[in-house]
Amino acid sequence: MSRKPWGLAFTAEPEGVGALRRIMRLHLGIWGLHDISDQAQLCVSELVSNVINHVGAGTPATLKVSMNGTRVRIEVHDPDTRALPTLLDATPDAEFGRGMALVGAVSDRWGVQLQADRKVTWCELQTGLPSAEGHAGGARVSRVETLLSEYGCAWGHLWQAGAGAVAVVEEAAIDVMVDALHWLRVHGRDVDEAFERVQTRFATEAEGGEGLGA
Repeated sequence: MSRKPWGLAFTAEPEGVGALRRIMRLHLGIWGLHDISDQAQLCVSELVSNVINHVGAGTPATLKVSMNGTRVRIEVHDPDTRALPTLLDATPDAEFGRGMALVGAVSDRWGVQLQADRKVTWCELQTGLPSAEGHAGGARVSRVETLLSEYGCAWGHLWQAGAGAVAVVEEAAIDVMVDALHWLRVHGRDVDEAFERVQTRFATEAEGGEGLGA
């Protein structure tokens, strides 16, 4: 699965944090990284809140997300170029305060980079993927994704569909299952029995966490 970097320019305002969290959750869903969605949304909240609190509400900023090896890298760019240490302790008088302590607690690592015209505050979350383009769900998920591409799911562009992206994939997945049942019926198989076997096997594997990568 190709997980291409993406970015979004925004104005740092308290009322916009929720929308950025939802966008983060949507993208991770498309990337198949639901397991780290909560941590990623928390990091987005704290990184954006840092801009609001210490640079100022209304500051033009940019959210950028990419893969760094098997880690998801979240960056927030803002125009404040004040000299800051790469890492700060969350002491009461620390500029980033306890919010960045939360980022440190849920992320694998984080820091600050100063550039000529901006500051980049970043963190990285470990995904547990075997590779940057791998799947946590193993070979079965990879095979299904290849199959879904034949049903119109262009993974590299799905994020452009916004909130409708998940619905597009869901409909395609349902079409795959329905077509498979039609195939079984045409070949003289008992569709109800096959469907029950699918449900039983899926429930057993989901509960035991076994066989999902087979």
